[in-house]
Amino acid sequence: MRLIEELPTIPSSYFKKLVNTDEIWEVRVVAGNNIFRLLCFFDGPMLIVINHAFQKKTQKTPPQAIKIAEARKKDYFERRK
Repeated sequence: MRLIEELPTIPSSYFKKLVNTDEIWEVRVVAGNNIFRLLCFFDGPMLIVINHAFQKKTQKTPPQAIKIAEARKKDYFERRK
């Protein structure tokens, strides 16, 4: 998380847009022997909203995790109206 806060450009090995999604991004976190993914989206140019996290066990991001993140993003913006 410190990389996202401090660097102007985050390396794609830590932060990338997921293809075929509604602007959902993935933050990669390694803690010991565990790999975690935080799914998020932008609310303007300076705010990243993390809306789903899970432990990564396979190479691909589970479709259900993406669905959860997209639903939460939609709910977030509907509540802001």
